[in-house]
Amino acid sequence: MAVFSLSTLPSHSLASSLLKFVASLQPSAAAEPPSIPRRRINGRNCRTRVASSHSNPKILKSNRRSRYGQPLSPYDSDDEDAGGGFSDLVDDAEDDWSSEVDFGGVRISKADRQRLKLKSAAKKGQGGTTKATGKSWDMQSSKPAHYLETKPSISPSKNGRHTLDKIERNSSYSASSKSSSFGSSTAKSKDKEEGSSSKDRFIQLSEELDLDERAFPLLDYLSTFGLKESHFVQMYERHMPSLQINVESAEERLEYLLSVGVKHRDIRKIILRQPQILEYTVENNLKSHVSFLSGLGIPDSRIGQIITATPSLFSYSVENSLKPTVKYLLDEIGIQEKDLSKVVQLSPQILVQRIDNSWNTRLSFLMKELDAPRQSIVKMVTKHPQILHYSIEAGLLSRINFLRSIGMQKSDILKVLTSLTQVFSLSLEGNLKPKYMYLINELGNEVHSLSKYPMYLSLSLDQRIRPRHRFLVSLKKAPKGPFPLSSFVPTDESFCQQWGTSVDKYLDFRQRLLLKDFAKKYEKL
Repeated sequence: MAVFSLSTLPSHSLASSLLKFVASLQPSAAAEPPSIPRRRINGRNCRTRVASSHSNPKILKSNRRSRYGQPLSPYDSDDEDAGGGFSDLVDDAEDDWSSEVDFGGVRISKADRQRLKLKSAAKKGQGGTTKATGKSWDMQSSKPAHYLETKPSISPSKNGRHTLDKIERNSSYSASSKSSSFGSSTAKSKDKEEGSSSKDRFIQLSEELDLDERAFPLLDYLSTFGLKESHFVQMYERHMPSLQINVESAEERLEYLLSVGVKHRDIRKIILRQPQILEYTVENNLKSHVSFLSGLGIPDSRIGQIITATPSLFSYSVENSLKPTVKYLLDEIGIQEKDLSKVVQLSPQILVQRIDNSWNTRLSFLMKELDAPRQSIVKMVTKHPQILHYSIEAGLLSRINFLRSIGMQKSDILKVLTSLTQVFSLSLEGNLKPKYMYLINELGNEVHSLSKYPMYLSLSLDQRIRPRHRFLVSLKKAPKGPFPLSSFVPTDESFCQQWGTSVDKYLDFRQRLLLKDFAKKYEKL
């Protein structure tokens, strides 16, 4: 094998001399290589050629292998990791070859190899290692484009001088095109990584739930609504077929829900509560149920809220279940048709509750316990439909007995419960009793004041009642005697205007009071 030194050749004739020397070592009738792969540059079909003494691809033997034992090709490879013949080229200012190249049977001298190693090391120390953007180039090279000519197709039979001219003319072009080539390669790589990442993300989940990879697009789409792997497990446990529909059908159904007023942030909650909703068709199910709600007089602006509150609505037949429930509310309970929309908006769950005698049983209990006419009890149901589902002993009777225990008469109890039926939903220990104690001990009021201002029981003790009372006490404006409960009803602006103070001053006082109360509770823990 011939050995020569680069130092023996003038720098301007290096490529031409290499061409002549290597050509003399090759047989004249080499096999015709396959056509050069084309690339698109600026809308034109181009071919990639190596601008060096091997511009003619016929020179390379088709059966030559790299030091890794892989076949060498005279052309660019589409695989960055392929062991091509030019995978170890390193660029420097003098267009020298890397020390590792075994080029067409010609070895570069040991001295030149050492010199190139030093230059390459110096470059790495100054600019760091940069990944090559060209295919099959050395991953340590920072300027492989110096040896790569990308031009419209030119016959490979051009001589070495022509090739050298091309190198000189394209040196500046290669440096600028390197960045755009890198951007394109990076974008493609990023897209590939995202697709792979999406697939890898659900691999473990698919193994755990025995899901087919065809479910991955659906999982990826549902993830846009905030669903995570743990949520998919819940869906699988509640209703496994919901994860087996195609993503196009899921998109159509969820998009319809969004179009009728369901909020994007509520889709996750709906799916977790009722995963079957992904299987309900728009034409045969979703639209008919939305039309049913509209027929009850529910405004379009409230449809989405009702669906969010009761997504199981879609699993009930309109004709065989929902309409009979409405008929029962009108005919048996006594709800007025004009109030039906209000009842459903206050408690959408009432549409999907099982109709039985317990509804009438509760009505009869309240009529007897409060000695009230049916019309008064129906008025309670209209204001707070949930009482049809409360336990008689723990829910209804316990609240009635509390009001009795604080000295309220039967007529006052009926008045309070008719005006504020939500009392049945308030906690005894955490709400009703503390408010009553504050009413008597701090405000100096008597229990009969509640029949005049039953709303007092619905207001927050920490956020409204105590701050306003303490604020007026601090200003020395609190009236002597029973504190007027009417001061707790209006808005903050009206309250401050009534007592001749500013909203900012009151809000600042309330904030400091809340922090003080919080600190006391924290100390007890």
